[in-house]
Amino acid sequence: MNARRVLAALAATALTALAAACGSSASPTGAGAAKELRLGYFPNITHATALVGVEKGFYAKHLGVPVKTSTFNAGPAAIEALFSGAIDATYIGPNPAINAWEKSKGKAINIVAGAASGGVYLVVKPGINSPADLKGKKIATPQLGNTQDVALRYWLDSKGLKTDTKGGGDVHIVPQENAQTLQTFATGDIDGAWVPEPFASRLVIESKGKILQDERDLWPNKQFVITHLIVRQDWAKANPDLLKKLLEGHVEATKYLNDDPAAAAQTVNAAIQKLTQKPLKPEVLASAFKNITFTNDPIASSLTGSADHAVKVGLLKPVDLNGIYNLKPLNEVLAAQGQQSISDR
Repeated sequence: MNARRVLAALAATALTALAAACGSSASPTGAGAAKELRLGYFPNITHATALVGVEKGFYAKHLGVPVKTSTFNAGPAAIEALFSGAIDATYIGPNPAINAWEKSKGKAINIVAGAASGGVYLVVKPGINSPADLKGKKIATPQLGNTQDVALRYWLDSKGLKTDTKGGGDVHIVPQENAQTLQTFATGDIDGAWVPEPFASRLVIESKGKILQDERDLWPNKQFVITHLIVRQDWAKANPDLLKKLLEGHVEATKYLNDDPAAAAQTVNAAIQKLTQKPLKPEVLASAFKNITFTNDPIASSLTGSADHAVKVGLLKPVDLNGIYNLKPLNEVLAAQGQQSISDR
């Protein structure tokens, strides 16, 4: 499926969801708060905030209602679930959130908190030493149009290497699930991958890959949003108290990650084992964890950059992001704890 078909499908799903929103029993508009929170996230370390929030019971403690979770491999699938009303909130990367905002004309979602920065790499076979060596090679990304897919295409374009959404061009981009990428890299079916942690560390440690590009080096102050928390607007408007309580759990999870990284890493690994039946090896866990910064700040300036990159590579039309953030509830939570407010600029 090409990029425009992916985006068209998202748009169609969004319109259906928006039309049905007023009648949704999951987000009542006048009949009291929802009876549960339905939360999405990915089983990887860039979503550690969600992993520890669920595993340690931070969300459940603050919300006071059951937390129903769904896991995804990449952003577009999570957005489809959000648009359909299957989930209320999800941790996700920047580009799928931008696509959701653009296709729903700013009516479907808001970004309500940051979660993680960094932790993304281009890992390649040992014989590849420069961008020029990638010509004719196969490089994997998690999904067409997802955050890493856009980042790779933009970076290649900046190096004078052309790609297309069908796997053609100077470098052949192969969208595939991260778990599959571990296999195809090991067998030599692909030559590299632009992936988040812990998959980047696994490619290096388990399959002797090497890092050709650390995405942090492409951003000011080496900071860029890799994961943030978004919510359905209709759910947030109907459930302002639950939104604030969700953010209280989120802030507690972030504090736990930063106050005790060693214990947090073990908690994250236990959560990953439950979700995938495979815990990370100690050396992979240590490598991946140190490469990510966990923060409540969504690093708004980098979102604009991601949107510009998606436009540049033909995966997004120019979009006005004014209003995509709703950080007032987060800042109220932070103020109550004596922490500084966070800007949406």
